[in-house]
Amino acid sequence: MRRSRTPLPLAAVLCAGALLLSGCGTDTAPARAAEESEKCREAGPPIGEAKDGVRITGTTGLGASTPGCSSGTASVAFEVTSPKKEPYAYTVKLSVVDAAGKPYESAPVVVASVPGGGTVKSSATATPAPGSDLPGTAGVKILTVRSVPVDELGSPPGPCPRSGVRVTTDQGESAMGLRAVGVRLENCGTRPYVLDGYPRVTPLDEQHRPLTGIRVLRGGGEISTGLGTASPRRFSLAPGEAARSSLMWRNTHEGFGEAANGPYVRLVAKPGASPVMLVPELDLGTTGKLGVAAWEKERR
Repeated sequence: MRRSRTPLPLAAVLCAGALLLSGCGTDTAPARAAEESEKCREAGPPIGEAKDGVRITGTTGLGASTPGCSSGTASVAFEVTSPKKEPYAYTVKLSVVDAAGKPYESAPVVVASVPGGGTVKSSATATPAPGSDLPGTAGVKILTVRSVPVDELGSPPGPCPRSGVRVTTDQGESAMGLRAVGVRLENCGTRPYVLDGYPRVTPLDEQHRPLTGIRVLRGGGEISTGLGTASPRRFSLAPGEAARSSLMWRNTHEGFGEAANGPYVRLVAKPGASPVMLVPELDLGTTGKLGVAAWEKERR
């Protein structure tokens, strides 16, 4: 008795007939993804822009007008070459815009340590801002490059510094030309840390040179009435406690003269303390004044 055979599905018949010609059933998704990724890389903005030792070396996931390129996270590769003799930490801020000219949302990238004369590779990611409806980007620019000697980092990553304290600044406040940036010193060591009076600060330009013609004032009375007028006093910080000061200035232009701007401040918390370099982004206008508040113990 002859058994009846179940007919093969049409798709299987076609696949069997074309197997030698097309490799039917083989997954080609990885190859297609690689091809699309290469298209997006080729369609990205040109590389090679350089500023202050930072050079853009590549872009991925970017395409100004190529169909199928991802409109998700953009990635920008760059390298930092330091002309200094000692190790420096770099903070790089990039500007990425989509094909409609709308900015991507990105945060500054910190390169923890670049050896003197050396080069370190890094990358930054950016996400399209809400409302961005065109895939890819129209351009990448290096906005700012800030560098601080590793030995003068106020708040280095990892364990507590040898000084036993961490020094940081806040985002600052501004209103009608008035600027105020808070400075916080935390005792992260194991011994009490005594403060008495005012920190000593030196404003610096982009090349880390002292700004000339700047008067550093004790207190903020000459900056604005009632600002930073606490009386200096001696006190001790136990491990885990913190103290605060502030930097105050006006971004105004009074009469003639060139504006005095400098991103850095070198701060010495007390006589004999190791200096730290902060980045408050001073824009002093032509006022030539920078007020410094006395240390005050932070209330818990």
